[in-house]
Amino acid sequence: MSTCTTASRDLDEPLAGTAATAKTWLLLEQPGPWGAKALTSSHLDPALGRALEAAAEGTGVRIALIRRPGRHADCGTPALRQVYAAHTVPGKVWLRSATTSVPERLLDLDFAALGMGDPHTFDAALQGRAHTGDPLALVCTNGKRDRCCALLGRPLATELSASGVDGVWEVTHLGGHRFSPTVLVLPFGYAYGRAQAPHVKEVLQGVREGRVVVEGCRGGSAWERPAQAAELAVRTAAREYAADALTVVRTDGAAPRWEVSVAHTDGRVWRVLVAQGACLPPRPESCGSVLGSPARMDVVSVRELRTAGLAAPAPC
Repeated sequence: MSTCTTASRDLDEPLAGTAATAKTWLLLEQPGPWGAKALTSSHLDPALGRALEAAAEGTGVRIALIRRPGRHADCGTPALRQVYAAHTVPGKVWLRSATTSVPERLLDLDFAALGMGDPHTFDAALQGRAHTGDPLALVCTNGKRDRCCALLGRPLATELSASGVDGVWEVTHLGGHRFSPTVLVLPFGYAYGRAQAPHVKEVLQGVREGRVVVEGCRGGSAWERPAQAAELAVRTAAREYAADALTVVRTDGAAPRWEVSVAHTDGRVWRVLVAQGACLPPRPESCGSVLGSPARMDVVSVRELRTAGLAAPAPC
């Protein structure tokens, strides 16, 4: 069976610079079936879903529904739902957790503050606390968005959970169906495509050790797509994998060409030239769609501007 994933893999479409963008992720447990737009087409009250969408708009917060791996057909809503919030900007990374029996409490959050990395609103509204368990591995499984997410994502989530990996959840939507199975790892916010269980386990071990695995990485969600590609290119060129070592401090230009400045905590700065191209030959961006030429982020050059010992500029 031909799928968008098969076409993308066969044509060796690059992964870097394709991650969903969010400085802060807000995750609410919602079992049962999900529609294509899960916040308003699931067992969650659609009025609440619409209100949450409106509250998060323009704040840097992205909301997603999560559920435990397994069977989902009309299973009952738990008395207590798990809620997570994670801020992914290097230097300010955190992951908080809470439980609630009243999901409407999420509307008490200051979404602007949450998007800027302030966890106090989460703690105050939901009695949240720092998450001290394993990192989270969120596997996209929403077959109503694209069949590849169900066909490939659900078996991966089940395999990881069955093998004893903690912190595994199914999630509604991470973008990039053609890269299924897609996985987002929190708290650092790096997304991965064409993921397999052994690789996800390696990625999670890296998170526990405070480092980023660049193989199969689509980018960090804290940055826009050109900056995602630039940061990964610097990590590869400098062989720097410490999660908090690099930050994107500036992006100049507009499509189809950008200059991205990436800074190291030791004072080094790189200037990365990124160009937007088109993936050819045409391929479906999702199953059932017409053929198209998805945008790709090509790193043209990576140039170091400073030597170690100088203070790095503050991120913008």
